Amino acid sequence: MKTILRVEKLSKTFVLHNQSGVSLPVLENVSLEINSGECVVLHGYSGSGKSTLLRALYGNYQANSGHIWLQHQNEWIDMAQAPARQMLAIRRHTIGWVSQFLRVIPRIPTLEIVMQPLLERGVDRAFCERRAKELLTRLNVPERLWGLAPSTFSGGEQQRVNIARGFIADYPVLLLDEPTASLDSTNSAAVIALIEQARERGAAIVGIFHDEVVRERVADRLHVMQPAKTGAEA
Repeated sequence: MKTILRVEKLSKTFVLHNQSGVSLPVLENVSLEINSGECVVLHGYSGSGKSTLLRALYGNYQANSGHIWLQHQNEWIDMAQAPARQMLAIRRHTIGWVSQFLRVIPRIPTLEIVMQPLLERGVDRAFCERRAKELLTRLNVPERLWGLAPSTFSGGEQQRVNIARGFIADYPVLLLDEPTASLDSTNSAAVIALIEQARERGAAIVGIFHDEVVRERVADRLHVMQPAKTGAEA
């Protein structure tokens, strides 16, 4: 298997400016390699930095030190040093993200939200629409909701829209933050099937799964997180 993502001695400290500038170390010398075609699950107690690491891998948090090497369009890029424009290209073409919460522009219909990652790549609209409808069907989002904005949907329905949007493009890397947290067993099984399919096509997947049954189904290996000294998860 080919390594596609490599973390080297990554450290992250938050400075609480509203609390007299207190420093809160969260990640300390974290190193990790993820290969294409495998799912690595971040595992550890609350406060061990799982969510912080995942957000650092997506570029939401900038590390204080260390490196995040990514194979992006046949070139190794250090995301810890990448400029904003390059990070936008990485998110468009290489790294997909599914968070616990759907954050979208208000009043945009569900179908448009799911299609957006492919439309931004310049993919033909008819193909985008077919793919979006296929995913929404697999995730049991009723067709009557596809033309509506998801702000009034239930938590589970919003999460399934979020998952469809995250899986619509064949990203080489997928970051999953508790994707099944608000789902019942039927819809969790649908998500597991999508993860397995992505892994089979060669995606490198990094995720957080507190559901033990889901974790055992999807994990090729666990990466156990150790809390930084006096650290707490942000």
